[in-house]
Amino acid sequence: MRPGPLMLDLAGTALTDEERDLLQRPAVGGLILFSRNIVDAQQVAALVAGVRALRPDILVAVDQEGGRVQRLRNGFVKLPPMRVFGRMWDEDADAAVALAEECGWLMAAEVLALDIDISFAPVLDLDFGASAVIGDRAFHRDPAAVTALAGAFVHGMNAAGMQATGKHFPGHGFVAADSHHAIPVDERGIGALEADDLIPFRRLARRLGGVMPAHVVYEQIDPQPAGFSRYWLQDVLRGSLGFDGVIFSDDLSMEGAAGAGSYVDRARAALDAGCDMVLVCNCRAGVLEVLPWLEQRGSDPTATARIERLRAAAPVVDAARLAQARARIAPLGATVASHGPTVGDGATV
Repeated sequence: MRPGPLMLDLAGTALTDEERDLLQRPAVGGLILFSRNIVDAQQVAALVAGVRALRPDILVAVDQEGGRVQRLRNGFVKLPPMRVFGRMWDEDADAAVALAEECGWLMAAEVLALDIDISFAPVLDLDFGASAVIGDRAFHRDPAAVTALAGAFVHGMNAAGMQATGKHFPGHGFVAADSHHAIPVDERGIGALEADDLIPFRRLARRLGGVMPAHVVYEQIDPQPAGFSRYWLQDVLRGSLGFDGVIFSDDLSMEGAAGAGSYVDRARAALDAGCDMVLVCNCRAGVLEVLPWLEQRGSDPTATARIERLRAAAPVVDAARLAQARARIAPLGATVASHGPTVGDGATV
């Protein structure tokens, strides 16, 4: 089988009979793991091996940004929130870039060791001080700093063998509303976005394997949220920015996606706009609703090929290199508190 356009989740730490059946449906192409699916490295590796036995082609993902958004914790280095590197940048830009790269490498190496293909990272949003849900997940307010630090983080991920996914295109940091619980509206025009939020995406687009758009409406530009907008995904992301990787919808169970209607309506809107893979998480009823429609619709061969390119090769990690990276990054995560609302198992934003 080849991967289909749906990424779903699991209920617990081991596969149920229903999940074994779901994973073998042709429309399924991805699996995302949340905290509730994770005990420790041994258990996760066994869980992923069981999934791979059913679907060798599946793309396995996790949110392992650092700070508030780190699903793998027991036995893994506590990664700092990305704002830590932004504060370092203000004091010593070269040192900040070097440590951001080391953090990206370490994160990817620990995740890949479990046969998980990707982490949905890094965040490319700017920290305007308005969005609590983004907050310290962002590297900095300055787009040049975000570009340099996120670029280094991406370089580290790539060196470990993992492709990066930038989020939340074209920028979630300006709006206060949390798209888990509301439909945020950004009132700025395209000029303001081009001068700020879009800069990291524009400069890094060709280095990213994936992009996740925001469930945000930019009302002066398009009445649809970015993830349902052909303007944002086709004209800007694919056209102007030249991005040719996987476009993931953010979780379609979030309130920011609810305006599109039923789960079938949401999936249709995302795919018609240009998403390659849609996420339906924490709502098994939504998965069961959308699966027959997706199977009737069929897969886009171009999207399938893009998804297949994200699969990671088995890494060969030098033990001394891993120990060095852990020694450099662990103190940053251990001593810095992460601020803002917990971004838990509710969605991937």
